[in-house]
Amino acid sequence: MKAKEIKATDKNTLNEKVLELKKELLKVNAQVAIGTALKNPGQVKKIKKTLARILTINSQKDSEKIKNEV
Repeated sequence: MKAKEIKATDKNTLNEKVLELKKELLKVNAQVAIGTALKNPGQVKKIKKTLARILTINSQKDSEKIKNEV
């Protein structure tokens, strides 16, 4: 997901996406630990980056919300 897409979506959808990405990352990491060859080795990095983007933008939205309340 691009940053613009993440900023445009609501918080509930983002929380669902975070859970989905965490499950997928857990599954891929298990495959790596077992020694199974992945179809796409760059998938782990892509999942981690997307997860980090979502969490970062969520925290930015929260901090902006707090600033606006004060």
